[in-house]
Amino acid sequence: MKRLLIPLILLLPVLAAPLRAEENWPQFRGPTGRGHTADTDVPVKWTPDKIAWKTDLKGEGESSPVNWGDKLFVTSANAEGTERTLHCLGLADGKILWEKTVACAAPEAFHKMNSRATPTCATDGEIVVAFFGPGGLHAFDLDGKAKWSRDLGTFPGSWGVGASPVLSGNLVIQNCDAEGESSLIALDKSSGEVVWRTDREAKPKGGWSSPVLVEQGGKKELVLNGEFGVNAYDPETGKDLWFCKAFNGRGTPVPDYADGLLYVVNGKSGDYYAVEPGGSGDVTESKMKWHTKRKAGRDLPSPAAVDGYLIVTDMSGMTGCFDAKSGELLWNEKLPVKNEFAASPLVANGLVYIQTVFGGETLVIKPGKTLEIVAQNSLGGKPDEIFRSTLAPIGGRLYSRSLSTVYCIAP
Repeated sequence: MKRLLIPLILLLPVLAAPLRAEENWPQFRGPTGRGHTADTDVPVKWTPDKIAWKTDLKGEGESSPVNWGDKLFVTSANAEGTERTLHCLGLADGKILWEKTVACAAPEAFHKMNSRATPTCATDGEIVVAFFGPGGLHAFDLDGKAKWSRDLGTFPGSWGVGASPVLSGNLVIQNCDAEGESSLIALDKSSGEVVWRTDREAKPKGGWSSPVLVEQGGKKELVLNGEFGVNAYDPETGKDLWFCKAFNGRGTPVPDYADGLLYVVNGKSGDYYAVEPGGSGDVTESKMKWHTKRKAGRDLPSPAAVDGYLIVTDMSGMTGCFDAKSGELLWNEKLPVKNEFAASPLVANGLVYIQTVFGGETLVIKPGKTLEIVAQNSLGGKPDEIFRSTLAPIGGRLYSRSLSTVYCIAP
């Protein structure tokens, strides 16, 4: 009963004000983990003079902003990787409220497009969890008091880590794919003790995809893209439910889910495909509903399913729009900016927000039978300023993050 009463009490003082669809953006790509928001007040067009505030951080990172209430959380690492920091900022003004730094005795190697603070935090209003690969998994309360820490391994290899933690009930779930021994692990939110651990096939190039919870027919499944395909697990027990084989490796992008289908993209060249959840064992033949040849290069951004369409952008900006039900390619065009793309898209009001790597320009696309660009927005960032984090819509504002600066875009 307490969990129901608290949100109602918090709403009482503000009933006279318009209520937004989401007050919190609590984990990587929001409440659903899929980058969709029900907030109807998300800005569509902006210019640099719409920046309400920007805050420079010590160190660098690629984690995306998340919030609970009036607090915003991001992470960073120093140049040597020996220190990892969780930053808490005021949502309204960007002022740093507190910072907590943890040591990493054996920093990992990482790819030039990665960082040592790439995983995004997760919070539920009671704790905020930050994952730093060999720097460990750490839980704090929202005032910065340390709750527990857990060493999850060394994560060897040359690519680094990227998977973000997910909070599900009383569990913190973390993808620990690596070059070598790999697993999916769940820890007790209150104590940090291991509740279950499920081994995964060793990965030749490591793992960066974050798990996402989907529900179909009243049954919840924890879906995780990977080097060899997409798996689904029971989130309560870690039991491996089903597996669908991919067409190529590097399972970085997080699948999207709409109208009863999961939409999956490989990190390397290979067919796009759609899978119906709810199967058992190897469902490659029985549950794959369609697969379509791709006419693009490598992918980091996740796919976006919107109103019967599927939008996929590769790292070069080549963007395809597919019929989400059949997989038919409707158009495939290069976005009209000379840039790179890494951040996963944001979906709001039937529009897809795609941010560039260099300079942080954001293109807003309306899915349809032809390419329609609704807006092309600038933060006024330097041309060499790097943006690989995902946009966060909170309370009618947008929050963006480059390697070392957080931006707040006002309506």
